[in-house]
Amino acid sequence: MKRNLGQTSLRRRRRPVDPMHAYDSLPTPLRQWLSQAALPWSPASAGKIWTRAQAKGLSADDALALLSRSEAQTLARDKRAIHQSNYPTE
Repeated sequence: MKRNLGQTSLRRRRRPVDPMHAYDSLPTPLRQWLSQAALPWSPASAGKIWTRAQAKGLSADDALALLSRSEAQTLARDKRAIHQSNYPTE
């Protein structure tokens, strides 16, 4: 079953933790960003980027911008993989 991930070349992973508990423990700005994200981020990976950004002294807005750039890079990588496999554009 493909579930709700659609057509993608990105790896799927199973997580051993309760994803809702992990999501609920994230800071509010990060949860709001995740609710609008184009990719199905795991709370652990988003939280890791957030924590590193905060440790570097970045503001919440800067941390969210960093997440957006990471997401854009991942989408660009996925787009290249799909187009290289002659995936129909329409």
